[in-house]
Amino acid sequence: MKIITRYVLSEMLQVFLVALTALTLFMLVIGLTKEAQQQGLGLLQIIALVPYVLPDAMRFAVPGTMLFAVASVFGRFSSSNEITALKAAGITPMATIYPIALLAVAISLSCVWLNDIAVSWGREGVRGVVVRSLEEIIYSRLQQQRSYSTDKLAINVKGVQGRRLIRPTMSFQPNDSSPPVTLSAMEAELKTDAKSGTITAICTNGIVRVGDVEVAFPDTIERVIPLESIGKNNPSSKSPSQIAMGDFAEAKEDALKQIHQAEQQIAGRLAEAFLTGHAELSSPQHSAGEQATIDHLQNRLNRIAMEPWRRWANGFSCLAFVLVGAPMAIRMRNADFLTSFFLCFLPILLIYYPIFMAGVSQAKAGDLPPIAVWGGNALIAAWGCLLLRGVIRR
Repeated sequence: MKIITRYVLSEMLQVFLVALTALTLFMLVIGLTKEAQQQGLGLLQIIALVPYVLPDAMRFAVPGTMLFAVASVFGRFSSSNEITALKAAGITPMATIYPIALLAVAISLSCVWLNDIAVSWGREGVRGVVVRSLEEIIYSRLQQQRSYSTDKLAINVKGVQGRRLIRPTMSFQPNDSSPPVTLSAMEAELKTDAKSGTITAICTNGIVRVGDVEVAFPDTIERVIPLESIGKNNPSSKSPSQIAMGDFAEAKEDALKQIHQAEQQIAGRLAEAFLTGHAELSSPQHSAGEQATIDHLQNRLNRIAMEPWRRWANGFSCLAFVLVGAPMAIRMRNADFLTSFFLCFLPILLIYYPIFMAGVSQAKAGDLPPIAVWGGNALIAAWGCLLLRGVIRR
């Protein structure tokens, strides 16, 4: 049995590692190209992104590679009658599947870790590289296209001379309900601060517009603009999909605290209305802002509760794919690894991913408990067990 286990694991790891290397490089190139196009990065910045984009590339590559390796190896085993020979010797096909299932468990645990690293450390690292290179990125984009924009900031210039921006117009939308700020000047210079995530515009001879108010300045002024696209470093400001597993408890506690504060504000307004006799203050419209905050935070709590389950379900898709891929490849008896792979992947594409995405969507909305994201894994695993049963009895 040890010889069979070593043989199966050796064949599996050879195919898996070669395919994983190729697919990871492919996904890595796609990820780097996407970031380079979106951010206008240069060669040095792209090289600096590699370690941060690599976990993201691998977390997408590992499950598919696992299915490909299983379909390829067991399809070849079955087509060359190696499974039949084992049965003739009185050895169950489970002797070949069992070590691969254990390997899939180990790889699934690694994939859970990759999912966590990719969305927390990896994305923060990408953001850090972009922030450190932001000044050069902005100047490069302005030199090439005469404009640069993010969700909160837009810069248009007539020209660029060295570090001087000629006739710049900058528009900034604050994160709160404050009116937008537009700054026009004869010339300006930009300086970024990677630590604070801000950009300072040093402008000369221009006009500042804040809403409907317009003020001219003949001298030099400095305007510090926080770059909201960069984000903050505390867990409460991040999307739940970017929070590390270890920070979910803190993020949940912070959201609950903010909900409690909003509810206290509503209760205080109602108490004031009753005590002062101003009944109009008790109408729902006077608490619309706080209620909107509560709804937003409740949605955030749903996502915080769902996200760890999603990462575990994503990681253990490797095991589910093995449970389906191995018996299907054995039953098909096809030595063509591409045919075996696509025939195994088609039902996963049509069944697993739609159920998984539906579970994620419903859990985010709070309509289903977070465990619903495991629906696709459970269905695929159950189907795989039925296929295994048929293979063993044949």
